[in-house]
Amino acid sequence: MKTDDLIAELSGQLRPTPPSAGVMPLAIGIGAGAVASAVLMIAWLGIRPDLSPAMHTGAYWAKFGYTLLFAGLAFWAALRLSHPGTNARSAMRAIALPIAAMLALGVVELATSGESKSLLFYGHSHQVCPERIFVIALPVFAGALWGLRKLAPTHLALTGAMAGLLAGAAGAWVYAFHCDESGMLFVSVWYTLGIAAVGALGAVLGRLVLRW
Repeated sequence: MKTDDLIAELSGQLRPTPPSAGVMPLAIGIGAGAVASAVLMIAWLGIRPDLSPAMHTGAYWAKFGYTLLFAGLAFWAALRLSHPGTNARSAMRAIALPIAAMLALGVVELATSGESKSLLFYGHSHQVCPERIFVIALPVFAGALWGLRKLAPTHLALTGAMAGLLAGAAGAWVYAFHCDESGMLFVSVWYTLGIAAVGALGAVLGRLVLRW
């Protein structure tokens, strides 16, 4: 058999890797990182003392749902980007949905609430909120990069950015167990800023760490 014929026969048996392949290493990395982030948050800041009554409020679950949905969509985008030739545009566009929804809730709150507009925007902890989310997200970020290195991303900066957004949202979700801010506008601005900072770090490091 000629070499060209052999190559054609072997390549004809290849099947594209499904986008769901690689879930396990990425999930393991993120899971281990989330545990480390939770330990870090508890040791550093502690869980808010009024967590139990806070969980009976809609504001708490809006913050909980925002960060968790953000993380889930970024996970979807990062997973798709980890396979060559897979289209991740829909997944990346979907990330805008929870951001827009939380911002809309914040604008409605600003227009209808009797509280100080300055307080609704700045809360009591805007100076430290983004940087705390950034620090708490770092173990998840490291775990996400570990998982992605076992796959085959080709758009390294973009994949790194999605990994950063995933980690930032997961870190924000962990931080929410400490943070007692309940304003939707506060969450839409300062939580998102912390998440975006980890995304920016991922875009920079992705070019180096995810190279294969």
